[in-house]
Amino acid sequence: MTPKKCAERKERLKKLDRALKKLYPTAEIELNFSNPLELLIAVQLSAQSTDKNVNKITEKLFKKYKTLEDYVHAGKTQKGRNEFERDIFASGFYRAKAKNILGTVKMIKEDFGGEVPGTIEELLKLPGVARKTATVVLSTAFNVVAGITVDTHVIRFVQRFDLSDYKDAVRIERDLMQIVPKKEWAHITHRIIHYGRYLAPARIYDTSKDPLVKIYPPAAKKFRV
Repeated sequence: MTPKKCAERKERLKKLDRALKKLYPTAEIELNFSNPLELLIAVQLSAQSTDKNVNKITEKLFKKYKTLEDYVHAGKTQKGRNEFERDIFASGFYRAKAKNILGTVKMIKEDFGGEVPGTIEELLKLPGVARKTATVVLSTAFNVVAGITVDTHVIRFVQRFDLSDYKDAVRIERDLMQIVPKKEWAHITHRIIHYGRYLAPARIYDTSKDPLVKIYPPAAKKFRV
């Protein structure tokens, strides 16, 4: 990103985020959880699924598996693993998710003293945990800002409003970290997710009622990316 383009995008994003704050002043994560372990598991389940769907699953899951040891025990036998797969079936990609979650709890017990680790370097060692999951867990559970969470809503937002030249999450995050004030890193994703979820879906909608499109009119022509 050239200095000129960086300055232009920084100014554009400032205006966009000002509008987002008016629309969603209290935007926060919509996954239900009561501790860091439940948050980590819920975020892992949310891949290729919706928060609403995951909350339905975890409503029963978190009552059945109350402690780290409950998950560890499930992973010790084929019968336990099969049962856990059935418990999260509705999330999609349930076999891979079950393998990652059960591998994660085993590592947390054996390598991290039974506590969800609180650094991005440690979280990224857990099975199936990439930067998106790690940054969500750190900012939400530990109030540690290690980057900007980039999910599908953020990728689409960035493309629609020309905030990055890239389409992959890693390089988009790098670009956003240049144009988003660090004090907003932990919050802006939630506002963008709410925007994409409740106002600007990835399909044709009435852009005349979208205050962000008025800020950047070319966005009216882009929905899916």
